[in-house]
Amino acid sequence: MELNRQPEDIDFNKYWLTLKRHWFVSGSVFLLVVLLASVIAGLEKPKYQAEGKLLFRKRDTASALLSEGSQKVRELESLNQQNTPIDTEAEILRSMPLIEKTIAALMLKDKSGYPVAPEDFAKALIVKSVKGTDVLLVSYQSAEPKEAAAIVNQLVQTYLEDNVRLNRTEAMSARDYILQQLPTTEARLREAELALRDFEEQNKVINLLAETQSSVEVNADLSRQITSAQALLNNTTAQTQALQRRIGLDADGASLLNSVSQSVGVQSILTQLQQTEAEIAIQRLRFRDKAPLIVSLQERKSTLEALLKDRIGQVLKPGQDLPQRNLQTGESEQKLTDTFISSEISRLGIAQQVEALKQAQANYQNRADRLPRLKQQQQGLARQVETFKSNYDILVKRLQEVQIAENQTVGNARFVAAASVPTKPIASKRKLILAAGVTVGGLLYIVTAFVLDLRDPSLKTTKEVRKIFPYSWVGMIPLLRKRQKFNHSRQVEASIPELPVKDAPQSLISEAYRMLQSNLKFVNPDQMVRTIVVTSSVSREGKSTVSANLALSLAQIGHKVLLIDADLHHPVQHHIWQLTNEVGLSNVIMNHAELKEGIQLVQDNLCVLTSGVIPPNPLTLIDSKRMAALMQEFSQSYDFVIIDTPPLVLVSDVIPLGRAADGVLLVVRPGLIDAASAVTAKDLLSQSGLEVLGLVTNGVMAKNEPDSYLQRAKDYYKDVAVSRSA
Repeated sequence: MELNRQPEDIDFNKYWLTLKRHWFVSGSVFLLVVLLASVIAGLEKPKYQAEGKLLFRKRDTASALLSEGSQKVRELESLNQQNTPIDTEAEILRSMPLIEKTIAALMLKDKSGYPVAPEDFAKALIVKSVKGTDVLLVSYQSAEPKEAAAIVNQLVQTYLEDNVRLNRTEAMSARDYILQQLPTTEARLREAELALRDFEEQNKVINLLAETQSSVEVNADLSRQITSAQALLNNTTAQTQALQRRIGLDADGASLLNSVSQSVGVQSILTQLQQTEAEIAIQRLRFRDKAPLIVSLQERKSTLEALLKDRIGQVLKPGQDLPQRNLQTGESEQKLTDTFISSEISRLGIAQQVEALKQAQANYQNRADRLPRLKQQQQGLARQVETFKSNYDILVKRLQEVQIAENQTVGNARFVAAASVPTKPIASKRKLILAAGVTVGGLLYIVTAFVLDLRDPSLKTTKEVRKIFPYSWVGMIPLLRKRQKFNHSRQVEASIPELPVKDAPQSLISEAYRMLQSNLKFVNPDQMVRTIVVTSSVSREGKSTVSANLALSLAQIGHKVLLIDADLHHPVQHHIWQLTNEVGLSNVIMNHAELKEGIQLVQDNLCVLTSGVIPPNPLTLIDSKRMAALMQEFSQSYDFVIIDTPPLVLVSDVIPLGRAADGVLLVVRPGLIDAASAVTAKDLLSQSGLEVLGLVTNGVMAKNEPDSYLQRAKDYYKDVAVSRSA
């Protein structure tokens, strides 16, 4: 019985069985790889390794000379953040030009006398950084210790010389660049200074920052003054309006009236006129209008009126009209008029002051609005001046430094530890080579086993067989004997099938056949299965062996059994039972012999009907009415009829026999049948409508079936055999 597994479980047993099945070829590959690794390890010669150390500065001198405004523009930095500048220098040390110079300087030769190839040199060269430091470790492996030390020292010396030459070249390039840039930078500086001066003169700029602060303060003070003056103006306007309502005149009328009232000549004539008018009024009480006195007074009045008008005209300016008011005012009215005039004058003065303050504020505000733009322009011009001045100062300074650096022979690396001649060889790699050989051999073992397994289309286990055939499993027959050492899964024993039920009744395989015959009694609960056709998908799956042993096991328990060899293509039953095949099924069907002549008793309750003479067209005999009648006769005369038939996929004889019988028993041998044949057999059984009684797996190896009961049953029968022998 198989274990229940989830679909996502990994079947490790399947992989293990795959490795076991192809152990010979895979093991040969493994041994070959290990042997090859052993030979390589044995041929390895001792090597010596010389080491030297290089210390690097963080910044090269020439790069610093070219930097403007910074001390660290070109430090030894890498564009790739995952690497360091030391890694870059290590690649330079491994570069082909340096290697070729070293080979030429030391005149290195290979075994043939030719110069050492740079590629071979590079394989023995090791350049790596010392973790946490600015030190490079340069080492070289060679069979000659003196040669290893000389190569390291020469390579480092060549690198240092190239480094110094490169720095001096950079210094010269820096000097030429500075001399080229100085005149241009100086001219730009002068242009920027002139532009800044013209801007300040045109916009009257002295100190914009101070002017901005002062503008804010002045604007705030003007706002306060305007507010105060506006309040005073409102107060004065209210007083003036109140006085105007009291006197009933506007400012001009009150001013004219006040001028006339304060004129002595006008008031004198006005007094005389008033006296004359009073005297006329008195005299009219005494005389008539034509009386000489009245007439004289009227003339005098007219003269005074004319004189008054003339005097008023002298006081008034041209175009001014005197309001129709009494020209003589009282003291209080005169004071009101004077107060009104003074108030109006004050109001006008305050209004002018307010307007003047507002105009001043507007002027300051206009200037203040322009200050940010002016400041921005001034700052831009000032930055240009500062930039050009800074560049100019830097170039002058760098020119002095680069002239000094041209005469120096300083690089950004120095040799802190020269390589010495090694006295002991480096550790041998034999163990590593052997370990690698074992590892690679193991991987190739696995790959070879799985490749061979993929190339083998056979169904290798009972589990794989049952995935294709959806039939009830009624028996599992273990392998009768061990296969030969070099047999593959497709090969089976070529000898005649044996009868373990007869020869070894206490064995595990005999018990398997007894379990098969027991299971057949329960495959169809509606009727007793008596006529059974035994077939297989392809040949050599053991259908004849299963037929013979099944018939024998049924006969041993008292059933009357007839075993028929209906394989008219390749009959085997007469070999199994050591019978003659002169008269058999084909002879009976063709009426060349009586039925009783063909049936032979081989054991109690067991009779065998061999195939007889092989006909040219077996299907015509199998599918004949005579055969159908014989099947009826067999089922009536015997308790069980077991019919051994040809393979289902190869011959079509099985179909008519299966229809005449109670059902078909399909024998499948794991390791021999392939998936394509199994699918074809299943389709044929399905299309023909035959009743399939069940599936028998034959020739099962217990060690290849970890999920079956065979291994435990095998151990049980071993214990039984030991106890019996004791």
